[in-house]
Amino acid sequence: MNKITFIGAGSTIFAKNILGDCMFVPALNDFEFALFDIDEKRLAESEQMLTHLSKKYNKTIHIKAYKDRRPALEGAKYVVNAIQVGGYEPSTVIDFEVPKKYGLQQTIGDTIGIGGLFRTLRTLPVMLDIARDMEEVCPEAWLLNYTNPMAPLTAAMLLHTNIKTIGLCHSVQVCTDELFDRLGMDTENVEEYIAGINHMAWLLKVKRNGEDLYPEIKRRAREKQKESHDDIVRFELMERFGYYVTESSEHNAEYHPYFIKSKYPELIDRYQIPLDEYPRRCVKQIEDWETMREEVVNNTDVTHERSREYGSRIIEAMETNIPFKFGGNVVNTGGLISNLPENACVEVPCVADRSGIAPTYVGALPEQLAALNRTNINTQLLAVKAVVENSRDSVYQAALLDPHTAAELSIDDITAMCDELIEKHGDWLPDFK
Repeated sequence: MNKITFIGAGSTIFAKNILGDCMFVPALNDFEFALFDIDEKRLAESEQMLTHLSKKYNKTIHIKAYKDRRPALEGAKYVVNAIQVGGYEPSTVIDFEVPKKYGLQQTIGDTIGIGGLFRTLRTLPVMLDIARDMEEVCPEAWLLNYTNPMAPLTAAMLLHTNIKTIGLCHSVQVCTDELFDRLGMDTENVEEYIAGINHMAWLLKVKRNGEDLYPEIKRRAREKQKESHDDIVRFELMERFGYYVTESSEHNAEYHPYFIKSKYPELIDRYQIPLDEYPRRCVKQIEDWETMREEVVNNTDVTHERSREYGSRIIEAMETNIPFKFGGNVVNTGGLISNLPENACVEVPCVADRSGIAPTYVGALPEQLAALNRTNINTQLLAVKAVVENSRDSVYQAALLDPHTAAELSIDDITAMCDELIEKHGDWLPDFK
């Protein structure tokens, strides 16, 4: 029996989106959906929810929960990864509270910056363990990675394991629609071309019937900047660097050194920056889950519509040989983006079919965009090096090269902050030498 394995299946809503989508793919009839999570209660809830969905939408699907990861992976054709190592407590709390002591503030902390760095350090060892299992029990499987920090985790899997991996994020497919909605523009017949790195990919071209829409976009954006809205950072970046970026303003506020500055606290209000947004979001999700459990898990009539997530469509393309184009994260082998490092993880247009996944050649980004990408790539590469080589020096160097951190703190404070974070995270991290 063919199998799709979902690692981190206790993320019930995300499992609903990805595996619920797969139930609408006839080519996946009679597949087993294998579920694994270290939280057995949440695992059982996801199993119950997906069982209800399969009875409603596709009775040929076999839902099975596993208490051990290796049997869940055995014989899998596709593996979806959606783990969060350390959870909100203790790890996310530590990632935010320790830097605050040193005067360093964050918004999300899951991609770059100190929060993103330490999330990489505790997540990558688990990912490498998953890869070792896969190399033994499902070596031909495709790994669809949804876990952040997307770029360093995906790069490490491709560079340091034999597992076929693609990194997937939803920011590419919603970028243009959300921009046009905000500006009151029609998306009909719009052509877009996006490339860069995860969470900092660029809307390089946006046209309708051959007409460049950027002049109108920028005109409306300048008018919009006279108002209070929740995308001020991205509009500022577009004004200064010429192009719109895929991920949200709350994220990009901490990817760059210009917006969260203790010397200029007024910038927080000016740019509408939601400091500590991710911890607040975590608390709300935990509180809301009790209500959602009744709606999603205990409701035998739970419903689902196929989402915009790429996962089911990539698998469908591989099973049917009907090509599917999407924005995916891959290593920059052969210089897909010619002015970014070859060992970086880049987000570029890709095509999936029965032969696998083929990334497309982009060429050179506008130099100012490549320069902004490189500032984040530096930290990503050193974060991977820190784990692979068990190097405490690389942890320090990754933090020292982070744009926001370096703009706010001294070398001594950054080093001391890393030492305290390593101590507080304890066994969640490797024993860095």
